[in-house]
Amino acid sequence: MCFQLKPEIEQEEGISLSFHLSRILPHIVVVWDKPYFYALGKFKNSMQEFGRDWESMLEQIALEGIKDFSDRTWEFQEVPLTKTLSANVISLFAYQVLKTSKPYPFSSITALSKNGVQVRREAKFWAEPIEIHGTLQAAIALTFKSKFLLTKTLADFYLNHPDKHNPDKLLIDLNVRSLSGDIQGNGTITQLIKEPSLIHKQKLIKQAKNEISKKALQDDLSDKFLVAVKFGKGKKLYEYGITALRPCVTSETASKFGVNWGELLKQTKILYKERTKLLTTYKEEAENALNNYGFELGISINSRHYPELFWQPQVPIEDTPLLFGNGVISAQSKILTGLSRGGVYRRHNKFSDPSRPIRITVLNLCEVGLDEFIKQLKERLKSYKFESLFVINSILLKNFSGTKARATVEEVVNELNELMEIKPDIVLAFLPQSDRNADEEEGGSLYHKIYDLLLSRQIASQMIYENTLKNPDYYKDILHQVVPGILAKLGNLPFVLAEPLEIADCFIGLDISRESKTKLSGTMNACASMRLYGKQGEFIRYLLKDTLIQGEEIPKQFLEGLLPKKEFEGKIVLIYRDGPFCGQEVANLLEWAEAIGCKLILVECRKSNIPRLYNLVNKTIAAPEKGLALRISSTEAVLVTTEVTEKMGLAYPLRLTVITGNHPALISPPIEQVVETTLKLTLLHYGALKMPRLPMPVYGAHKMAKLRLKGIYPSSMLEGDRQFWL
Repeated sequence: MCFQLKPEIEQEEGISLSFHLSRILPHIVVVWDKPYFYALGKFKNSMQEFGRDWESMLEQIALEGIKDFSDRTWEFQEVPLTKTLSANVISLFAYQVLKTSKPYPFSSITALSKNGVQVRREAKFWAEPIEIHGTLQAAIALTFKSKFLLTKTLADFYLNHPDKHNPDKLLIDLNVRSLSGDIQGNGTITQLIKEPSLIHKQKLIKQAKNEISKKALQDDLSDKFLVAVKFGKGKKLYEYGITALRPCVTSETASKFGVNWGELLKQTKILYKERTKLLTTYKEEAENALNNYGFELGISINSRHYPELFWQPQVPIEDTPLLFGNGVISAQSKILTGLSRGGVYRRHNKFSDPSRPIRITVLNLCEVGLDEFIKQLKERLKSYKFESLFVINSILLKNFSGTKARATVEEVVNELNELMEIKPDIVLAFLPQSDRNADEEEGGSLYHKIYDLLLSRQIASQMIYENTLKNPDYYKDILHQVVPGILAKLGNLPFVLAEPLEIADCFIGLDISRESKTKLSGTMNACASMRLYGKQGEFIRYLLKDTLIQGEEIPKQFLEGLLPKKEFEGKIVLIYRDGPFCGQEVANLLEWAEAIGCKLILVECRKSNIPRLYNLVNKTIAAPEKGLALRISSTEAVLVTTEVTEKMGLAYPLRLTVITGNHPALISPPIEQVVETTLKLTLLHYGALKMPRLPMPVYGAHKMAKLRLKGIYPSSMLEGDRQFWL
């Protein structure tokens, strides 16, 4: 059956309410697909009383402590079903059945158990309709992930920890999970409610959804404090007694539980044979649950039955021709050959005179000899037609605390600026291995300290950790990765695509990073970033702008500032949005594009909730080839942009969505052309020979904005032509 509520309900409320109705109603699942709710019964007579007891259903949800619906009243209206259910609604029904079935249909498989810490395999699934032969078909995506689980409660962790006298320091920002499973997924403790009143506790006990939560609110520890937990991206906080929660194991907390973080990570990498068995098991378990509601699962989407849905580049991506200096063309797989033969494609104006050396200051903060490494680095730069001058400054930090070490480093960096007549172009810092995990400590790492101090002085930096230098046999491999990045950070372009991209005249990457302002409710301190690339993928400039915003929408003024009329009039511009476009972003961009006389291609580039792609060899799953894509619809595709070994796990694809509409400034090219363009734009990363997951207009944008929010950015350089984020 179909029904709607008056007044009209918002999407977030609709999805939440449909879940809670599915959870409390026996033999019925409910989904929301704007603007209607749909209900499906397991039996023919399941729906007879549905709707008549609407008020009591809402009351039951409210009694369980779901505050969102405790003071809401809606008028229930049944809507006649006049047409066949859409593929989207059927897919949502299947998802809701799997999510709310009791008992939970999927197995939880333990891969490792040590000192109360477990690594478990758990199913992950969602609604994923797919277009086949021009018709949208109902489907679900089914995969799995590894989770770390601690069998101890948060109370055990707190009571047995040496820092229990300071619960704020110990517990705030700790990741936790609910023991009862009343809320799925991990949450973060954001605050402590010290010595809560009896009235407050009684109110929470009345609202508690289960006995575990109730008991935790009644024990002695709850008299001392309660914890407020935030789950996911929602703003709502849930208050718990600490015996109702379980801490999550992270890289920072693993040692506290007597386990090695590296060992845990190894267990999350699933061998392909095991993947094959897990998918077979989970598909059978899903089918058993879905059969109860009349669903059947067909064969998985594969290239044998649906060859038209799969795409691969006509030329292997590693054979894509790149253009270097002096007109030299070389394949992507032979970047070093191209650099040696032709040098960089374009020198920054600072280095237009080949005799002008790169001035490199070395900060050696670890006890490793550098003579041989620097000798090879100088030779490598010369082979790429750059001279270099080195100044070496060694500092012993062995006996310094983190605070003293940072202060010493700051003093040395300040001297670079004050004592040297000519400041260095780049600082090469060799860091102790212990600094890798120092960011979570109060005060932060030497890495970010140096990065901040140098960037504010418009000096580039390159960090190398101590362990990397212990074996001279690996120096050549390190230089393969480091040298092109050094050259690019100084504004040079090592290479571009030899053949221009036909889809657009230029490419823009948009991203926004945000963090809550503690004293301004609902307001976020945000930084929007933009990078502009040309027709051959050549980097042109970046732009940063920070502001206070409501929600996640990039302000109209910033969007208009991206596209000056003088530069973009008459051009076709492809804009990648890191994540979905929000609010009025699309409308604002199109309005401005029409006003200045340019055309836009708008593409969302998402990194989560994406179907995994596999190759199949002798009935066993294998890694997907780089460049493999699955066509979800005429406007959406999943693309594999990276290649990883079995020890590393399995490549995470990207989801590309082309925005469509009837606006005169909007162009919607074939999804296959967008896929090919995106894949080629991943080839232009100069900081490593390995292709990144994201196309370059989007790659690093999040890092840029995050650094800006931390106050790390080039002084007076909110716009520039050097890729400092590489």
